[in-house]
Amino acid sequence: MISVTILICIFTGFISYQGFSDRSLFERLKHYPYSEKRNKDFFRMLSSGFLHGDMAHLLLNMYVLYIFGTSVEGEFVNNYGSTMGRAIYLVMYLSAIIFADIPSYIKHKDNPSFASIGASGAVSAILFTYILFNPWNILLLFFIIPCPAILAGIGYLVYSSHAAKNSRDRIDHLAHLSGAVYGIFASLVIFSNQIPYFIEQLTRLPNFSSIF
Repeated sequence: MISVTILICIFTGFISYQGFSDRSLFERLKHYPYSEKRNKDFFRMLSSGFLHGDMAHLLLNMYVLYIFGTSVEGEFVNNYGSTMGRAIYLVMYLSAIIFADIPSYIKHKDNPSFASIGASGAVSAILFTYILFNPWNILLLFFIIPCPAILAGIGYLVYSSHAAKNSRDRIDHLAHLSGAVYGIFASLVIFSNQIPYFIEQLTRLPNFSSIF
């Protein structure tokens, strides 16, 4: 059976590519709280997760999703079986897109100048599910600096929280933070039988001397 992660990457790539050249499609699908409140077009909270601003934005998100999503999808399959596991994984990914956009909707529903796009919120949810299963695996920050996944995750949460309050760039840091938090809580519910395993992994400190 083909990987759901790969299907998501393909579909996201297709919609994003269409949006690069079709401005009307881009405007119709982006997350735009001001319009969502007034026109009730809440589908934007989902459709925006399949749009990206440019090829670099798309490739980075899909690369991270592919690297961590294939592993996370495997955990869903191992726990719930091939068909049900992939179905639950897909539902979690799609719901993560929506939940990641809810806080920015609440914050910007009366702000006509705010809009956002991208799969980063859902990708954050998948990344933090991966961290729950593999807290001490080494990730390469900026593709260079080795760091335990759990420490990278904590740093990501701290940075996203700070940036959501203080940053003036055009990145929806609040969606990144919300997606990450959603990923943690959704995973604890979906994999409630694995909570002892998560705790055991956290307390089993590895030897990093061979890495550094």
